[in-house]
This record gives sequence, C-alpha cells and structure tokens, in this order.
Amino acid sequence: FLQFVFHTYTTGFTLINGNGTTKAEEYSVQQKQVFCGLGAISYAACIGAVPIFFMNRYTLKSPLMQLVVRKLLPAPLLGLMSAFTVAVVRSPEFENGIEVMDRNGKVVGVSQKAGEKAVKETALSRAALFGTAFFLPAVFMHFVERANFAKTPRALASMRMMMITSVLAGMLPVSFSMFPQCGEIKRADLEPEILSSTEETELFYNRGI
Repeated sequence: FLQFVFHTYTTGFTLINGNGTTKAEEYSVQQKQVFCGLGAISYAACIGAVPIFFMNRYTLKSPLMQLVVRKLLPAPLLGLMSAFTVAVVRSPEFENGIEVMDRNGKVVGVSQKAGEKAVKETALSRAALFGTAFFLPAVFMHFVERANFAKTPRALASMRMMMITSVLAGMLPVSFSMFPQCGEIKRADLEPEILSSTEETELFYNRGI
C-alpha cells in the first residue's frame, strides 16, 4: 500500500510537470497518460513488494537475507521503478515529439528524438534522487544498529527518518541540476524535416521535471 501511495504521488508530479507539447487529435494524450500511469503505479508497487513477499513466503530469515531484502534491495528497486513510471507516463513525448526552439525561442519543429532525450534525462535524475535518498540511509542505519547506538526502537525510527529527510533534501537540488531544464540537442541529431528548416547548430527543448 505504501509503495502504491509513493508511486501515485511521484507519477502525479511527473504528469503535471512534463513537457506539454504533445498533441494528437485522434485521442486524448492526457487520458492516455492517466491510464498508463495507473498501470505503471500498480506494476511498480507490486515489484517493490515482491522481495519481502518472497522472504516471508519462504521464511528466509537469515541475517544476510534480512540485510539484502529489507535494507539494501528496496532503494535501487525504488529508483528503478521511479525511472520506469517516468518513462511510461511521459511516453507520448517520444511517440509524438516535443517542440524544439532556436536561441531566440522560435519553435522550428516537433522532434521525437528530443522527446526521447528529455524523458531519458528526467528518468535518470528521478532514479538518482530516490535511489540515493533511500540507499545511503539504509547503509548508515545498518552500522548504527550493529553499534547499538540507538537504544530504543523509537530512537532508531527517528534517526532513520532524519537520515532519509536529510539525504532527500540534499539530493533534490543535485537531481534537478543533473540535466539543464532547458535541454540542448545538436541539429545533426534531429529529424531530416527539422534539419531543412533551420541552420542553427544547436536547438533547445523544455525537459520537464
């Protein structure tokens, strides 16, 4: 359930803050994104719960298994599923393309390649944000538990929450600055119809968040 809530929030954020270029008369892009988002949320939540399900189902209770499944595996899995939901929800951007502009802000065309680049960059930044924000605290808390630094479960939970919040706050500006908001793409990497419409060597697009 908590996995479902988390991915619902991040998918809604992605839906609101994507590139708004994509248009198609034969169907509603927004409607398609909502349906794709619901599917991606359900899939990501199930995948996130699979390791713990198997551990409990087959009573894999060894200390090493507990460390891997409960401490180390959820963070990279969460980062991977976060990138997956971004790619699914924003799939119309690389299917239909997004607007590319010259240095003066004049739109010179709609490019699928620019859309693919924008979605890929956003997915990577989202994976880095959530993967790091949950992996580093898990590693740190493992050593805290071994050293018996926190004496009570409440103190341990408070310390874990403080670590996650601190790393997440630190990673937010890092993930947003991994790729510029106004992305650049070389003219040679674009479609032939755009090549013929401008002499600019570099064009620009809105990456989204």
